[in-house]
Parts: sequence; structure tokens; C-alpha cells
Amino acid sequence: MTPDRSPLLLANARIIDPSRDLDTIGDVLIVDGLIREAKRGIGAAGVPEGTTVIDCRDKVVAPGLIDMRAFVGEPGAGHRETLASASQAAAAGGVTTIVCQPDTSPAIDNPATVDFLLRRARDTAIVNVRPMAALTKELAGKEMTEIGLLKAAGAIAFTDGDHSVANAQVMRRALTYARDFDALIVHHTEDANLVGEGVMNEGEFAARLGLLGVPKAAETIMLERDLRLVDLTGGRYHAASITCAESLDVLRRARDAGLSVTAAASINHVTLNEIDIGPYRTFLKLKPPLRGEQDRALLVDAVKSGLVDVIMSDHNPQDVETKRLPFAEAAPGAIGMETMLVAGLRLVHNGELTLPQLLGTMSSRPAKLLGLPGGTLRSGAPADVIVIDPDTPWMIDRDQLRSKSKNTPFDEARMQGRVVRTIVAGRTVYTHA
Repeated sequence: MTPDRSPLLLANARIIDPSRDLDTIGDVLIVDGLIREAKRGIGAAGVPEGTTVIDCRDKVVAPGLIDMRAFVGEPGAGHRETLASASQAAAAGGVTTIVCQPDTSPAIDNPATVDFLLRRARDTAIVNVRPMAALTKELAGKEMTEIGLLKAAGAIAFTDGDHSVANAQVMRRALTYARDFDALIVHHTEDANLVGEGVMNEGEFAARLGLLGVPKAAETIMLERDLRLVDLTGGRYHAASITCAESLDVLRRARDAGLSVTAAASINHVTLNEIDIGPYRTFLKLKPPLRGEQDRALLVDAVKSGLVDVIMSDHNPQDVETKRLPFAEAAPGAIGMETMLVAGLRLVHNGELTLPQLLGTMSSRPAKLLGLPGGTLRSGAPADVIVIDPDTPWMIDRDQLRSKSKNTPFDEARMQGRVVRTIVAGRTVYTHA
């Protein structure tokens, strides 16, 4: 690893910068932690004295990824994940900025906890960490938090994590208040009453397994309500995790009406479907649940068209005690930062997305949505950069994963392509030989 921020030239690479629709062969020069240039012929024209030159022939150089939805255990659940272990996993997966969720213990619902998280991240994390703050106090869905103070403390958006705000009046007030601060509301769209005791997608496959299902209406009803409130208030709104065709229809109508609405899908929902659960594999018990193959394919089409803006990991570490249980009793969630990009490369290799489209959903789009300085290779931008070998074959071994928890849905999956170098602010924080 590079111990300092001496000049670095990534030479002879395929440069993909979704923020500029750039896809070309060239060099990227990094000086003083910033992108100096990214174009053809930099090496031939001369570079600063002491520059380290890395030949990236047959490799891709792109902006570092921004994972817009990740649970990190601190404070309160360090046995599942710490900022240190999460950042190691992120770096190995090409994620240079983690956007962490507020459903910790205590919840991130006051400026002091935001400050604690940022200080802890500066001391222990090797990638950037930016917190979302709670939308309601103690995530209880009853009283909204001090959005203005939390934003001033460093919160970049507001959400109740995987809790939905059932009270429409509370959500209306939050959207109205957030609008005055130009703050983004990120909401998990699941009606808890309709979810009930359901543990997987409602339908024939759930019936065959003898498991209670979660109807798609649990998602679409909440999303429809939220978008009507957005129309009423004029607030900025982001659907945290869209999973089905019916939700895409609701989202499309809102976009056509000119509402300030964006949406994300998890890497699990665009690369896996309910059949992958197979013989009750608890690592694939997720919230919201995996849907059918038609929903998965339509989600990918929505990513391609730009209707779904972001692909995120939905990183949710669970320990052995909560996963080594019967499917109906196991905790939902899967780790994902380390495998988000490589799983997404499946969509590239099978022709469902191009590599610039995939990288855009994981870098430039979340950066723009959250107002972050990364997600680009423009001159003067922070040198948060990844180098990808798009073709090397390998197999995922959970024992080699850097997350403290090992609940990956891609355990023993064969992959094609991986991150070989991750650079944060000009410093190399991860390399794979």
C-alpha cells in the first residue's frame, strides 16, 4: 500500500467516468489527494518528479463507489460490524464512501451522536463515512427529529433505516420541514401491518416452501402514500429500496408528474430472485424480500432507463446466532459492500447493463443525489478512485471476507471481475495482487 499521498499515475487504463459520459483509453494523474487530469497521453507529456506509475493495461479506472445504504454496528452493535471492519470490507469492494444508516443503539437522532460517528470514523475507518440521521426520534415514527441541527452536524439525509413511518401526518410534517433545509428524505416503503408475519415474497414458491408471504402491496401502498405526500409538500424524496414492477409503475407516474422523487434498488434484488432461496437458505432472507424473476428483470430495465437511480448494497451484517435458525425465525439481511460491484458485473457480462451504466448507479448518481464531492474523475475532484480487472475469474469464500459477519448471499458463487486497487484521497487503501 502507498503510505503517503505522493503523485500517482494510473497509466494505459480504460477510463470510465459516468459523471462526464467518458469512456476512453488514457491515464489518470493523482496529485496531493486530488485528480489532476484524466485523459489520453498524460504519461507521454511528463509527470511530476517522484510520481509512482502503475500500468493499468486491460484494467478499468473509475470513480470510487458510494454505497448509499449500509448498516454499520457502531454505536451499540459492534459484534456485528464496526466502522473499522466495514471500511475494510468497503475498500475491498471498491466502495470509497459508506453512507451509514441511523438504526444503531442509540439511534443517530441527535447532533452529539452524529459527531461521535464522524469522529470515530476519522479515527478507525480507511474510507469516507457519511451518516444519515434518523427521521423520527428513536426511530419510533411519532416525532420528527431536529432536521436542521442534524444537517448542520453533518447528516447528509434523513431516514428511519428499515423502519417505515406509518403515521402519514408525521411523514407530511417531515417532508415539509426538510424542504425548507433542502434535506433529502429516504424512506423504507413497507407497510408493517401488511407484512405481518411474512418472511418471503408472497406467491407460489412461498406456498411450496410452506412459508408466509409478504405481498407486493405492502411496498406499493406505502410508496403511493408517500408520493402523494411529496406532491402535497414539495419535499425531496428517495425510495430506499424498490423491488417490484408495481412500484416501478407508481414511481414512473410520479416522475411524469414532475415530482422530486428518486429511488434505489439493492444489488440483491437486481441479481437474485426468490428461487435462489432454494432449500431455505437464510442468507437470502432479506427485507424487503427477493421477488420473482420478472420483477428482477424489470428492475434492471428501470436501472438502464434511469427510472431507478441508484444500486446500493443494503449491507446488513447478522451474526451466526441470528442466521443459523429456521428460515422463518432467522433475522433478515445480508452483507454486501464487498460484493456489490462484482455481483453487478454479472449484469454487465450477460449484457443486461453496460459497465458505464452500472458504475454510474454506484458512483456519480449517489454523489449527485447526496451532494457529495466524489463520484467523478474531473480535475480537482477528490482522488477517490478504483481500478477494476473486469474479467478475472474467482470464487467468493466467506472466510476471506473482511466484514465481521459472513452472511453473504453469494457464498461460494463464481464471479468474473474484481477490484484490484482502491484509492481514497490519493492514498491506496486496498490492493489485490
